[in-house]
Amino acid sequence: MTVLVTGAAGFIGYHIARRLLERGDHVLGLDNLNDYYDVHLKEARLAQLAPFPQFRFVKVDVADGRTMTNLFAEQSICRVVHLAAQAGVRYSLINPHAYVNSNIVGFLNVLEGCRQVKIAHLVFASSSSVYGGNTHMPFSVHDNVDHPLSVYAATKKANELMAHAYSHLYGVPCTGLRFFTVYGPWGRPDMALFLFTKAILEGRPIEVFNHGKMQRDFTYIDDIVEGVVRVLDKPARSNSAWSSEKPDPGASSAPYHLYNIGSHKPVELLHLIELLEQALGEKAEKRFLPLQPGDVPATYADIDGLIEAVGFKPDTPIEVGVQRFVDWYRKYYEV
Repeated sequence: MTVLVTGAAGFIGYHIARRLLERGDHVLGLDNLNDYYDVHLKEARLAQLAPFPQFRFVKVDVADGRTMTNLFAEQSICRVVHLAAQAGVRYSLINPHAYVNSNIVGFLNVLEGCRQVKIAHLVFASSSSVYGGNTHMPFSVHDNVDHPLSVYAATKKANELMAHAYSHLYGVPCTGLRFFTVYGPWGRPDMALFLFTKAILEGRPIEVFNHGKMQRDFTYIDDIVEGVVRVLDKPARSNSAWSSEKPDPGASSAPYHLYNIGSHKPVELLHLIELLEQALGEKAEKRFLPLQPGDVPATYADIDGLIEAVGFKPDTPIEVGVQRFVDWYRKYYEV
């Protein structure tokens, strides 16, 4: 079984690919290795995958329609985990075109490939950002999400709509996963935990937005991987109970489904900083700033659907996850 993993050099993509390889799957990894953040970190992740004989990497941009068409036609792909995307809420404020090109055009190319080869299951990355202006907690896939607060969030909402259209029109089994603040070893340098760790060890102040009054549903990477793999192994099916008179946004009469994947345990940002200080043995100098455009003050995932569908609930305590990240950071950067 060959699984196509797009964004295989990325944080989540690397971990997903590794788990699939460890259980014996053949993995075709795609990534364009762009310089949104340190390319050396991406290459180092790929170097961890290279020893697996059933791993093959192809450098390609998913927005390259011709190359993507040929790739699907030439490879024996049965399932797809689509994680390639331009990430970052704040960066979308200054470079929105990158998000449309990668997240919209790129996703369309993936959907077309899945349609052409009649893929068994497409699992794609959405985001908690789609909840936007919604303040009803915990966030539920059954809630309306029509008020995004950033272009990034809007593209992720568009992905969900595009996937549903392909599922309805062509019967492509699609499952969307709304990720909630993923962290852990090999993480992204633009995420808070990474930024804080680097600044503290370098003796620089950390920027704490919304004057510290932030909550995030931090989810450890191993929990994310376990949930994704379980979902991948259970292709989406149509819901015969779905009603067009009272449509449920999280399900469909087509083989399509949405799930939140988070810890279901929102953590105060100041508490995360305290845990980080303990793990590092260093105190942080805090620079308190207002809420940034596009950000939301809190995220909190309702994961009942994930528990019911695949029998799994993320359970890594934040104390354990932060320590594991710090241990990796010190080892990787030799500090």
